[in-house]
Amino acid sequence: MQTNTMKQLNESKMFIPFIVAGDPHPDITIELAISLQDVGASVIELGIPYSDPLADGPTIQRAASRALKNKVNLESAMNLVSIMRERGLKIPVIVFTYYNPVLQLGEDYFFKLAKKNQIDGLLIPDLPFEESEELRERSKKEGMQFISLIAPTSTKRIEKIAKDAQGFLYCVSSLGVTGTRDSIDSNVFSFLELVKEHSQVPVAVGFGISNCSQVKVLKDHCDGVIVGSAIVKKIEELEPELINHTTREKALIEFKSFVKEIISPITT
Repeated sequence: MQTNTMKQLNESKMFIPFIVAGDPHPDITIELAISLQDVGASVIELGIPYSDPLADGPTIQRAASRALKNKVNLESAMNLVSIMRERGLKIPVIVFTYYNPVLQLGEDYFFKLAKKNQIDGLLIPDLPFEESEELRERSKKEGMQFISLIAPTSTKRIEKIAKDAQGFLYCVSSLGVTGTRDSIDSNVFSFLELVKEHSQVPVAVGFGISNCSQVKVLKDHCDGVIVGSAIVKKIEELEPELINHTTREKALIEFKSFVKEIISPITT
């Protein structure tokens, strides 16, 4: 992410949507990304489909399965970002991937592809902070942001993780896998305040944020919200219409309206 972009993120509440590359089709991923920019996304987390997604709940697992059937992998997903840029996507894109695909692709080739496709950052949920130093430094050297995760159980490590944070800090609102939740754990508020005490970058919260009521409750305690499963579930519901060329435009309008409603507390 460029300096001016980061300044902008610090000056406004962030909306960070998550979508799975290739779900329900690579071409539609491009249109979804543009649609998310249209409704006010600050950053896009582009999930890489993986056969063993330990941190993901059933909604994102199904999306990954659909994308894998479309033969989407880390390399082809990253190549989609160049097309997004050609189509007018200007906001930062963070690649959200498990470590094994990066290892299999090779770090040198990964960063070469990232530069070629104008990718701004990297987030690896299954790589503990203590084991990520080499990739954090490499990312910084390559002009990318390595996004760190902090969970409520990280209390003894918050200061250390926050000190080295790049881009923004991804705070996990609750334990367990991703997925929509009916309510926000009240403990998350003190957790976010503690993280903000130590963080020099914006603090965003995700995992289970799925409606405007939750965004309204959280917005004064963080710098941004990350919405994943709710968006991916809506894509799943709209899949037949998105796949069909004659109904795609109408489906994208419905998709944008759905997302606008979720994030309305931070955009109005």
